[in-house]
Amino acid sequence: TFLTCVETVTKELVSWMRGHESSVFSISVHASGRYAITTSSDTAQLWDLDTFQRKRKLNILQSVGIQKVFFLPLSNTILSCFKDNSIFAWECDTLFCKYQLPAPPESSSILYKVFAVTRDGRILAAGGKSNHLHLWCLEAKQLFRIIQMPTKVRAIRHLEFLPDNFDAGSNQVLGVLSQDGIMRFVNIQTCKLLFEIGSLDEGISSSVISPHGRYIASIMENGSLNIYSVQTLTKEINKPPPPLVKVIEDLPKRKVNSGDLKMKVTSGRVQRPAKSRENKIQTRILKQDLTGHFENKENELSDGLNKKRLQVLLKGYGEYPTKYRMFIWRSLLQLPENHTAFSNLIDKGIHGAFLNLQKTYPIKSRKLLRVLQRTLSALAHWSTIFSDTPYLPLLAFPFVKLFQNNQLICFEVVATLIINWCQHWFEYFPNPPINILSMIENVLAFHDKELLRHFIDHDITSQLYAWPLLETVFSEVLTREEWLKLFDNVFSNHPSFLLMTVVAYNICSRAPLLNCDLKDDFEYFFHHRNNLDISAVIKEVYRLMDTTPTDIHPDSMLDAFVALTKGQYPVFNQYPKFIVDYQTQERERIRKDELDYLRERQTVEDMQAEVDQQRVEDEAWYQKQEQLRKAEETRREMLLQEEEKMIQQRERLAAVKRELKVKEMHLQEAARRRLLQLQQNQREMELRRLDDEIERKVHMRDREIAATAKDLEMRHLELESQKRLYEKNLTRNQDAVAKEMREDADAYRRKVDLEEHTFHRLIGTDQTQNQITQKLIEENLAKAEQTCLNTDWHIQALHKQRCHDLHRNECYQEVAKLLRKNRRKETEILNAMREREAEKWKEAEEKDFHLKSEKKASALSDASRKWFLEKEINDALHAQHTCNKVVPRCQNECVASGCLPRNSELDHISAVESSTQISLNQRKAYWDSMEPDLMERVRNLRQRLATQARNRCQMPHLLAA
Repeated sequence: TFLTCVETVTKELVSWMRGHESSVFSISVHASGRYAITTSSDTAQLWDLDTFQRKRKLNILQSVGIQKVFFLPLSNTILSCFKDNSIFAWECDTLFCKYQLPAPPESSSILYKVFAVTRDGRILAAGGKSNHLHLWCLEAKQLFRIIQMPTKVRAIRHLEFLPDNFDAGSNQVLGVLSQDGIMRFVNIQTCKLLFEIGSLDEGISSSVISPHGRYIASIMENGSLNIYSVQTLTKEINKPPPPLVKVIEDLPKRKVNSGDLKMKVTSGRVQRPAKSRENKIQTRILKQDLTGHFENKENELSDGLNKKRLQVLLKGYGEYPTKYRMFIWRSLLQLPENHTAFSNLIDKGIHGAFLNLQKTYPIKSRKLLRVLQRTLSALAHWSTIFSDTPYLPLLAFPFVKLFQNNQLICFEVVATLIINWCQHWFEYFPNPPINILSMIENVLAFHDKELLRHFIDHDITSQLYAWPLLETVFSEVLTREEWLKLFDNVFSNHPSFLLMTVVAYNICSRAPLLNCDLKDDFEYFFHHRNNLDISAVIKEVYRLMDTTPTDIHPDSMLDAFVALTKGQYPVFNQYPKFIVDYQTQERERIRKDELDYLRERQTVEDMQAEVDQQRVEDEAWYQKQEQLRKAEETRREMLLQEEEKMIQQRERLAAVKRELKVKEMHLQEAARRRLLQLQQNQREMELRRLDDEIERKVHMRDREIAATAKDLEMRHLELESQKRLYEKNLTRNQDAVAKEMREDADAYRRKVDLEEHTFHRLIGTDQTQNQITQKLIEENLAKAEQTCLNTDWHIQALHKQRCHDLHRNECYQEVAKLLRKNRRKETEILNAMREREAEKWKEAEEKDFHLKSEKKASALSDASRKWFLEKEINDALHAQHTCNKVVPRCQNECVASGCLPRNSELDHISAVESSTQISLNQRKAYWDSMEPDLMERVRNLRQRLATQARNRCQMPHLLAA
């Protein structure tokens, strides 16, 4: 990042300055215009604007960061503000740390982002992301006020004090631009909101106030530029203070002598008495002081300095401190700094009298030449006489060189010098000021008659020994330091001090001057530097000021110091206007005559040039014609030769064409082969790329398959573990069911044994009487029972096979469905198991209830069978006596009617139980061979088959019933 310095008038690039690595967001210029500070986020650099070289550089830690670095007005102090809220003050010349502001209180601690300083450099305003404003007193180095803005203000983006013409630089109105785009102007003493600009709909992006405080320029958020007039916005600004001067009336009966001074002290202009020709009475403007000490008030300067104290300091040290010299000069000269009036003079452009200034006064520095040209032009626009003053560049040059970075100060210093220290210089214009030179000669004659006699003897007038020193203000005979030291004393004393300096310079140089005899030697002496102690000269000036008689003292002939007026510069017409007007007219006439002469001479020169050009053209035409004739003959001969050469060349060209054609064919063939080879290479590259892509796809597929196989293997292991768990649970459930069935079977066998025992008792009663008949009946009944059992067993076996086939088909279909839906239902297995478990428990409860009901039915059946057996026993006992011969028929009828003996019925029940046990074992072997991932479904089917088996086990009870 680099900075550029551009001339605003000519738009030319003067210089550029490099050194910043990041963007520059702040530039501050010293009041003297000699130094500038540029600030970026990581560093601040001090530049010398005379040489455009970097003087010093401020480096900081990256974690801290710079917020702003700037000069305080009217001082040599640099204020540096960092992002950690630390504020330091540095000396400009030595960069010595003068002080550091203390940390703000924790109750109102904010991160400072924006800053503003009053024109007198005494108050610092700081703000940030808060509605609080901190006001620091830089003299006391403490925080003296915290202003809380309205609640609408959450952050402050810009601060700037509004200048006032009557507050002596201690600005009281502060402009605060907040985050809502509204700029509010408050009085920092009364904390009163005076006015505001901008609105929520049309917010302000940035704003700047003119130096005189009359206008405010704002760039709006929509891109427009608004200019506000402060006078129309508020009447609280630029109010003149109440008059401090009161009217003192004279006593009515007092007699006033002719020599007394009549003065009326009012709030307006001070009236002066008429001056007599014999005595000139000096009058001064008196202002009422609060303490009544008029003499001290007269010596008080505008910036708080005291002229008497400065003079005492000057006499003690011989000169002012270098770093405060410009500030003291501005205070002594009471410069008004009329920016508007000076801008109007500058806007008129370069005066015609100084357009060719570089030819008369060649200056190496272009910048210095431009500043001198603009300053002289402003003086010429201010007063006409300065356009015809030949020594004005010599008079203004040392001040231009000193204030080249601040042209306003330079102009006002030169103007103040002309008004006060150049009094009566232009009364004999265009001749040197004879009256001023006569004053110098009279003083020299009084103090050193021998030297004056030496000048008269060698025909050396005051125009030679005094005027060169005055018109150059001693800049040719003194060095820079000597000249600054001299003008410290000149600006601190009466305007006659400059004339006394000329006399003192001659008196202090009397020894070499008395040795000079030639006029050229005198001229050289007063135009070049000499070995002279300037301190001795200044001491001699003070002696002359004190010892010169009043009648010849220049103090009595020159007016006291008068400063430039504020707002507009005073009219300067202390010169013979008719001479200046006559010279202006003559110069204008000469300029017109010169223009006419130049125009006529240009016309004659143009005509002569045309005649000479025509003659030259004619001679050239004749020569060209002769050359053309000779050239034509030569060309004819050359043409014949060229025709022969052309025929030969055509033959060679035909041969070359044939060769080129052959080469072209070869090249085309080679190009075709290269193209085919290139296409083949491209296709091979494409194939290789496709092969790589296929290989990559295959590799990716293999990796996916391997990953899937690993996932399946892990899933298989999980299913195996689930299978073992399910088998364990199934085995446990089957053991419980088998135990229950065994218990039921034991109870049933005990009951059957009891019934068989009762039945055998029944049979035992008839055994002794009907043995033969009983054997026959038993054999026939056994055969019939066996036939029935065989038939029933075959029917039941076929029925079981058909049921088994149907169940197996259903299982196969269910297995196929489960195989298709296995992956989708894996996530639902747990919920399904829980629901199934609830259903099974419900079903178990229902079956338990059914079992209880079956037990009740079995109990009823037992009671009925017991009653039947008892009845049969009684019937058998009764039939023993009555039916001995018809037993076979009765047995057949009992068989036909279904009333079989009890032993056959028990055999049938045993056969059913054995077949049921066989079917259970077969089903268990079948389901154990199923796939592991179908164990849930198998378990459900086994439970269902077990329920069916229990129901079949209850078939004998039902048959008995």
